[in-house]
Amino acid sequence: MLPVISLRDLDTPAARAHLEQVSSTVGFFYLVDHGVTGAVRDRITDAARAFFALPQADKDAVAMINSPHFRGYNQLGGELTNGQVDWREQIDIGPDRDAIADATGPLRLQGPNQWPAALPELRAAVTAYDAELSRVSRELLSHWAQALGAAPDFFDDAFALPATLIKLIRYPARAADDTARERDQGVGAHKDSGVLTILLVQEGSSGLQVQAGDGSWIDAPPQPDAFIVNIGEMLEVATDGRLVATRHRVITPPGSPERLSIPYFFAPALDAVMPRIADPQAPGITQDPNNPLFATYGDNTWKSRTRAHPDVFARWYRD
Repeated sequence: MLPVISLRDLDTPAARAHLEQVSSTVGFFYLVDHGVTGAVRDRITDAARAFFALPQADKDAVAMINSPHFRGYNQLGGELTNGQVDWREQIDIGPDRDAIADATGPLRLQGPNQWPAALPELRAAVTAYDAELSRVSRELLSHWAQALGAAPDFFDDAFALPATLIKLIRYPARAADDTARERDQGVGAHKDSGVLTILLVQEGSSGLQVQAGDGSWIDAPPQPDAFIVNIGEMLEVATDGRLVATRHRVITPPGSPERLSIPYFFAPALDAVMPRIADPQAPGITQDPNNPLFATYGDNTWKSRTRAHPDVFARWYRD
């Protein structure tokens, strides 16, 4: 089982030391005592269920292929990880901002969302959820900074205009006799490109696995009233590898039940360079030629978005 961290108890040096130890080894933990009410969690979960229950035409009306900012809906099989199809449907929602005129490179990721006309309540549910998860994320960042010997507000400047992302995801159920191997991958093994991820998972579901240091996979089922938190690549960059982004995946073998998942990705501004916490003992960031890590968040997420959605890239970025 993953370690458990209480957000309420992180005001003590001992608790922060435990947070640092977990974050530098496992990179994943259950977060309890976070202050996000059941009502807020139920509201976003209900909105997600309502979205996926819409007629296919209503979902396709906000298809991601229509957005140069990689926002919107993807049908089953509409996203790739490691070049392989992920068997899930989802809608990607980011900060609702105007596109930047004459933007180049990753700054073109900023722009408006696509909201389904058939579900007007989705926008309010996402806005309320974002406010609560932003609070939790900022508290965690402050505690990480202090655990590593920095000031509580060490990361604040980079997050003046955060580039958050919320995904509403449905992994469909599979019949026990469904042996099509292309549906085994809910989402392939990967690391998250942002700073941290806070995951809300439907209770009673299964499939999330975290890679241990020896290469084996640890099951990470949901726990009552707990979020699952993991370190992203930008926090690994900021700490020169002292905190580690961990590979994880979702498997959907035959007989899997339907699974609803809502990850919240907290990241700095697209053009923000993560401030570095100096530590001569830090091991350095992971060196993987197939997955380089960039100091600027926009560059790091551009890498991930364009790999995951080559159809969107091909339509909007032929230059």
